[in-house]
Amino acid sequence: MTTRRISLVALPVGFTVAVLVLSGCRAITDEPDPIDAPGLTLKRLFSGEFGEEGFGPARWLEGKGLATLERAASGGGHDLVSYDPASGERSVLISARSLTPKGESRPLQVSNYEFSGDGGKLLVFTNTRRVWRYHTRGDYWVLDRKSGVLQRLGRTLDSTWLQFAKFNSDATKVAYVHRSDIYVEDLASRAITRLTSDGSATRINGTFDWVYEEEWGLRDGFRWSPDGKSIAFWQMDASGVGEFSLVDNTSSLYPKVTPIRYPKVGTTNPSARVGIVASTGGDIRWMDVPGDSRDNYIARMEWAANSDEIVIQRLNRLQNTNHLMLFDVKTGGGKIVWTDRDETWVETCDDFRWFGGGSGFLWVSERDGWRRIFVVSRNGVNARLVTKGEFDVISIEHIDEKGGWIYFLASPDNPTQRFLYRSRLFEQKPPERLTKSRKGTHRYQISPDGKWAIHTGSSFGSPPVVDIIRLPGHEVVRNLVDNRKLREKLGAESLGKYEFFRVSIRDGVEMDGWVIYPPDFDAEKKYPLLIHVYGEPAGQTVLDRYGVAHYMWHQMMAQRGYVIVSMDNRGTPAPRGRAWRKSIYRKIGIIAPKDQAAGLRKLQEKWAFLDKDRVGIWGWSGGGSMTLNALFRYPSLYHAGVAIAFVANQRLYDTIYQERYMGLPDDNAEGFRDGSPITRAKNLEGDLLIVYGTGDDNCHYQNCEVLVNELVRHDKQFEMMAYPNRTHSISQGKNTRKHLFTRMTNFITEHVAPGPR
Repeated sequence: MTTRRISLVALPVGFTVAVLVLSGCRAITDEPDPIDAPGLTLKRLFSGEFGEEGFGPARWLEGKGLATLERAASGGGHDLVSYDPASGERSVLISARSLTPKGESRPLQVSNYEFSGDGGKLLVFTNTRRVWRYHTRGDYWVLDRKSGVLQRLGRTLDSTWLQFAKFNSDATKVAYVHRSDIYVEDLASRAITRLTSDGSATRINGTFDWVYEEEWGLRDGFRWSPDGKSIAFWQMDASGVGEFSLVDNTSSLYPKVTPIRYPKVGTTNPSARVGIVASTGGDIRWMDVPGDSRDNYIARMEWAANSDEIVIQRLNRLQNTNHLMLFDVKTGGGKIVWTDRDETWVETCDDFRWFGGGSGFLWVSERDGWRRIFVVSRNGVNARLVTKGEFDVISIEHIDEKGGWIYFLASPDNPTQRFLYRSRLFEQKPPERLTKSRKGTHRYQISPDGKWAIHTGSSFGSPPVVDIIRLPGHEVVRNLVDNRKLREKLGAESLGKYEFFRVSIRDGVEMDGWVIYPPDFDAEKKYPLLIHVYGEPAGQTVLDRYGVAHYMWHQMMAQRGYVIVSMDNRGTPAPRGRAWRKSIYRKIGIIAPKDQAAGLRKLQEKWAFLDKDRVGIWGWSGGGSMTLNALFRYPSLYHAGVAIAFVANQRLYDTIYQERYMGLPDDNAEGFRDGSPITRAKNLEGDLLIVYGTGDDNCHYQNCEVLVNELVRHDKQFEMMAYPNRTHSISQGKNTRKHLFTRMTNFITEHVAPGPR
């Protein structure tokens, strides 16, 4: 419910990342094309040559400056250092030597860290392991800065199995999850108290099952009370949920089967409830949340600015009603204090903030057509609009109650960009733009007093710059990262020019897009077109941000003579108002490909240099589904496509995502059928490459197999690449990504001939 909580999951340290962060079967060879061609090559792209420098993880300290990790001068590991934002004075808060366990020669590898409220203790997350998407389990250590004692938590429990460790308010205890149960450890006595004891594969305390994690973004499933005496937590019950099996045929002599409780559209959901338990153990008080717990969702939960009440955001199964409910933790009784409704779907309020010492809260809602901020009284009776005007608030970044300001990200004039604004909390005045740059995407990590921020800015062809700035004037005080070496390297390459555009398709609908031209572009010639697509409500491809949409690979393809284009159709989460985003309700896979096809036709009319006989399209996940729909619905427009990790039949995806946008299958049978690519597979005329990881827990390999069956049934020829045991990212294993993009490059080159004519 609030985005300010810090959960210790693995983050990069002083990291360098490849800008080719890419979301099958000719072999990889030494042929000049594509591996060793002049200019950009796959070998170069995957070598780390174009690595991007980052910063952090960083923490603002209350009144004490900025903390971050830096490599220790000697002995390995990292020092935790602080910087005064005004003077730049640097001091070592905690040395790598202090983070070396007794009897060990090497310090802990710090994946993440958190200070206690008074700064006297440090909690370190290390030795991490991935759980589905992220590294959320591992080992935790606590350093007492005064005594210098470093101790591992859960010493009697299994190593690498602790999750989401957090100090209580006075840092005398730490709570964590171990194998689906919640524990509290006393830091003085080192006594460990088990608060729940029924954890299992289907009964999950303090964390979540697959679908809640994937679609509600929930991983950390418990909250300390403000007084540090109680814990509120989710308990999931996945029994009765359909079981999907991932089959590993390569790791051993016989197949290894991994079952996942995965609710497919229209099937039984997991149930969720919220309990309160004392940190010393004892009986659990369950909140009396009305309604069927399998047909309602507890999507957000927090303490209600005191230790006597909690708030819950409860959504019904159709997700068109979000009730904010206030519960008494002693009795378990609750009441609805605020409701958001929509004819389509409503979003959770992830920018929920208590306001005025708990007398009210901030709420972000689309109820009047735009994502706007409201101040609502604690009882929900009075609500006052804070942001006025026809624009969307993207996220709340900081609240300055004393000064009467609220800081937020928005982009009223250009939905491809992101800037920092502030508005008066108590006066209806136009928002004030603080970001000075007129282009790009800007992110901020604002200090608790609102006087400073870590500002990260980048644009489509320009790598990130990270600065410390002074607010509200946005003056740069100090540069932290400039990516100078990467800029120089990019400047030495023959890269294609790019531009953003808008194309009008019908009835006043305009789509945003970008285009990359070949470096030696000649408008008098005809060029093949390669379209990159996503197009679903989960993301945009058209963003003025560095590295977006596989930027460097697209530049490589532009060097080989392709015009590269991406467009955002209706339904993508652009800050263009409710009507834009929700026009696709009950029509996923129907409106979006229609918009994309209309956009393509308009570009072909406008740009005579596009060769109508050489059009390729590719996409991943939802973009893979869009690629299939493009080829199957509009076979005369698109001539070749690469579809990766797609959903072939919407009935095969999960409840929360698909039902949010499509409703229930019994009530929208036609929409589910019409929006699923498999329905029109018989129309395939062009060349198709389908790519899948057989270990994909998200979009199951089942989608690939049912599509193969349908294409075979209609005698449609195609190419296919399956990567054993790879997940949705198709990234596990040496050379996997390089192999995949080599396969794609070869396929596109073969079926959409490169270069001008």
